[in-house]
Amino acid sequence: MKDKELVIDERRNFSRILFAASASLHQGDKQWQTTILDLSLNGALVEEPAGFSHAGEPITLSFSLQGSDIELQMETELVHQRNQQLGLKCNFIDVDSISHLKRIVELNLGDASILNRELALFIEKHNSAD
Repeated sequence: MKDKELVIDERRNFSRILFAASASLHQGDKQWQTTILDLSLNGALVEEPAGFSHAGEPITLSFSLQGSDIELQMETELVHQRNQQLGLKCNFIDVDSISHLKRIVELNLGDASILNRELALFIEKHNSAD
């Protein structure tokens, strides 16, 4: 995997890392191919696929780690759609996927204290939604 540049926006609770990877979006019986532009523990920014139409339902984002058979999946909601990009907020992610996502973020942040703070915030936000 190539080194990724770290991008931090001070207004955000979660650090976003540049992460170019092919991915697929699933909504109901529809599926689109896309490219991830950046990732965080709480979601992703992806290119808007040709023919994309939002039906108001959850969108499943799936992608594989380059050079492996590890696939990550997260159930998301569309939070913005502009400039041919979709902002997806993670609503649910399984234990295996969050473990791999945590590792991706950890490798790119290079600072375990930031990751630990963000992971605690992620858990807090998702536990309070129940």
